Amino acid sequence: MKQEYSYEGKRLKTEKNRYYTQSIAALEAAMDSGAIIEGISYLCDHDRHLHVKIGDFEGIIPHSECVYTAKGLPEKDIAIISRVGKPVCFKIIGIEYGEDSQPTVICSRRDAQRDCMREKIEKLCTGDVIEARITRLDPFGAFCDIGCGIISLLPIDCMSVSRISHPRDRFRNGQVIKAVVKNTADEFGRVTLTHRELLGTWEENASKFTSGQTAAGIVRSIEDYGVFVELAPNLAGLAEVRPDVQVGQSAAVFIKNIIPDRMKVKLAIIDCADRENSIPDYEYPEIEHIDRWKYSPEGCEKLIESIFD
Repeated sequence: MKQEYSYEGKRLKTEKNRYYTQSIAALEAAMDSGAIIEGISYLCDHDRHLHVKIGDFEGIIPHSECVYTAKGLPEKDIAIISRVGKPVCFKIIGIEYGEDSQPTVICSRRDAQRDCMREKIEKLCTGDVIEARITRLDPFGAFCDIGCGIISLLPIDCMSVSRISHPRDRFRNGQVIKAVVKNTADEFGRVTLTHRELLGTWEENASKFTSGQTAAGIVRSIEDYGVFVELAPNLAGLAEVRPDVQVGQSAAVFIKNIIPDRMKVKLAIIDCADRENSIPDYEYPEIEHIDRWKYSPEGCEKLIESIFD
């Protein structure tokens, strides 16, 4: 059976994972076949060993087996302790029995990550569309699990064409998204992702609106020359400055004009109100690879595009 190198947590409730964790015989079969399975880590002890619940069995991932690092670089403790309370993937490398005859399953997350790096991540090409899970949001970007707990960066400026102040305007921790490989693995195994290419071109987004409509939007930034209101994650319009408007508010806007050759949507703010932060529901195109993506309409002087070599 072909190995799946998905983000941590995806295997946990699968039929295959339940089968391999139901008995000692099944665990031994997983060990013999080299299958990657998952359990929940519930403790990191004083020696930085991870303790894992594997079905009805106890498992342990020794400190040296917790994280794979390219070129043998030392792992950071945060990469280990941050897994407590979460699913972890691993290969079984042994089963030991104590004086009470109870088994302890010895596991290696490092081996699972090493195989994922060799069989999946090092084979990725720029422009490949992959599945990822958000693990952390920082002001400069989102960290994403792209396979077996191996983390990649999605920079904030690659999340959408429409500008945002923080990645939490786009994503939440634990969210599963699709992303495009912007840069393939470097010498340290680091991959960079981009997301805006999956959210539609200017024309595709603007076609959902017409002049004379009143639409809902989100105030994303306030400049001296106007207020940018996001109508869709890859489309924003400009309205005149109003003293009662604040970044992050929801806004009802009248669409005055849509100008394709300048990629402009002129708006008038009708009303604003405070809002709870809500994450967009993304509908991604059914594609596995992108060679070139052009956001700008034909005839527009300003060119926004991505070319994946």
